[in-house]
Order: sequence, then C-alpha cells, then structure tokens
Amino acid sequence: MKAEPFLQLDRVIHEKGRLGIMSALAAAPEMAFTELRDLLQMTDGNLTSHMRTLQEAGYVAVAKSFQNNRPLTTLALTADGEKAFRNYVALLEEIVEITKQFGIEPLKVPVTK
Repeated sequence: MKAEPFLQLDRVIHEKGRLGIMSALAAAPEMAFTELRDLLQMTDGNLTSHMRTLQEAGYVAVAKSFQNNRPLTTLALTADGEKAFRNYVALLEEIVEITKQFGIEPLKVPVTK
C-alpha cells in the first residue's frame, strides 16, 4: 500500500477541532465566533486555541468589530486556507480509493446533529 497520501495530510488541519472549523468555514463565507462555537460544541477557550493555530498557519482570518455596541469576532478561510482544505479533502479521497483496492469499503454512517 502506498503511504504517500497518509504522510501528506496537513497536521494543522487534521486535528478534530481544527478540521471542524475548516469544514464549517468551507461551507460559509464567514462565521461569527459564537455561531461556530455552538455549531462545533466547543468551549470559548478551546475554539480560541484552535482558531489561533489556524490563524498562525495563515488558514483563517479573524476580524473583530462591533454589532449593536457589542464585540463581534468573525472567522473566514483565507485563500491559503481554502487551498489547504481542498488539498486535504483530495488526499482523504485518495486514501479512500486506496483502501477500496484492498476490498475495504467505507461504512455509510448516518450524519447526526
């Protein structure tokens, strides 16, 4: 079995919390911190930590503003973040194809909310 796709997985994205953030932001142009926190069922501190890691990697842009005199933090994928996420998904698809060559079909797991 060739291991190249496994070795190329982006470690910044691969962690569960950061993968959730990247997936959510890939589906929306931008999201409020609180909306993302609630969607992913993370604590403020956990989301902040993962957000900082993604921001330092250049994958996520963070904007701070005010809405109705209240602070608002929004997150969005950068162009580099979108490219990295697309590459990550392509590698996962390649890994799935490799496993199919060995007769291992992915399970159809229902999506839960």
